[in-house]
Amino acid sequence: MIKNKINYFDVIVIGAGAAGLICAIESGKRGKSVLLIDHSKKIGEKIRISGGGRCNFTNLNTHHSKFISNNDKFMVSALSQYTQYDFIKLVESHNIKFHEKKLGQLFCDESSQHIIDMLLAECEKSGVTLFKEKIVSNIIKNEKFYSIDLGDTQYISSSLVVATGGLSVPKIGATKFGYDIAKKFDLEIIDPSAALVPLTFSDNILKMCKELTGISQDAIVSYGKTFFKEGMLFTHRGLSGPSILQISSYWKLTNEIDINLCPNLNVYQFLEDKKKSHSKQDLISIISDIIPKRLAISLSNYLNIKGKISEIPNKVLLNLASFLNSWKLKPTGTEGYRTAEVTLGGVNTDELSSKTMMSKKYPGLFFIGEVVDVTGHLGGYNFQWAWSSGYVAGQYT
Repeated sequence: MIKNKINYFDVIVIGAGAAGLICAIESGKRGKSVLLIDHSKKIGEKIRISGGGRCNFTNLNTHHSKFISNNDKFMVSALSQYTQYDFIKLVESHNIKFHEKKLGQLFCDESSQHIIDMLLAECEKSGVTLFKEKIVSNIIKNEKFYSIDLGDTQYISSSLVVATGGLSVPKIGATKFGYDIAKKFDLEIIDPSAALVPLTFSDNILKMCKELTGISQDAIVSYGKTFFKEGMLFTHRGLSGPSILQISSYWKLTNEIDINLCPNLNVYQFLEDKKKSHSKQDLISIISDIIPKRLAISLSNYLNIKGKISEIPNKVLLNLASFLNSWKLKPTGTEGYRTAEVTLGGVNTDELSSKTMMSKKYPGLFFIGEVVDVTGHLGGYNFQWAWSSGYVAGQYT
């Protein structure tokens, strides 16, 4: 039963993260009455902590090829309806200073809080009603409306938008609530898993990683035909850094990854030349020219290769070179959702319209952002997906 008309909104958005905020803003701009609900005390926490507190809010190189999904073309429509340049225009309109760090990644000059403040200001301008620290329960659809309960109060709407995010970073409130809603409406879920996450190892490799904690090295990290050339970092649990985070979204348990520690060098040719020109030089000293010395010492001990380069057989040098140019490793797993930047998987895109983000089965029911089976590469792509999918849904709520 509808208790009174005060409880009706045209649009109810569950989740006030990046996607939910944009969707609420756009719905409000169209004159819709909008209720935006979040279970947290602080709005936009994932925005706040991103990019080391400066928010890598988009990427100039945004393209559908930078995303992973069961349907690799699903995101084309949303990304073209609301581009990286559209969001940049919004940022500029609020006089937020930003810069390109590398590879098209845009960061705030000062604080990610500026992005949150911008979105909240836009919500206010669009007349959005924001409820914080509210737990949604008992979601029901009848012939005309969607009904939700907030405590002992009922709210109904013509459109219900699920923008509850994925499972990454549970310490700031990530839950499986969005998947539960999808299942309630019989929508298929692609099994979620941690993505953009450090990889873990065991035994001798873990021991080596612990000894080398803090050492970074540019590397090409490959899995199958997919590879990334960026920094790699040794940690006390295994390997991290951009190249590892990127490949983690593709890597499958029990399989190997391939690491080229010297991506711009044919190491065997380099060692052959050094053997002729610096025959009395110690091997560790030589390979310390191309990788950090601590790493050179550790790998020398691991492979048990030491001494003057002139005393080391070419066959052994070839083995070392193969190791440096193609180190094959089998991770034992990942650090999981605790440190993952995003969630792989989610609501199957086959269930949704790529043009509107609306459920094909249930008119007026939308899923946007990370809860959907669309996962971007590292570097601002996942925020752009949030802005684009949120904007699109906001045009059709």
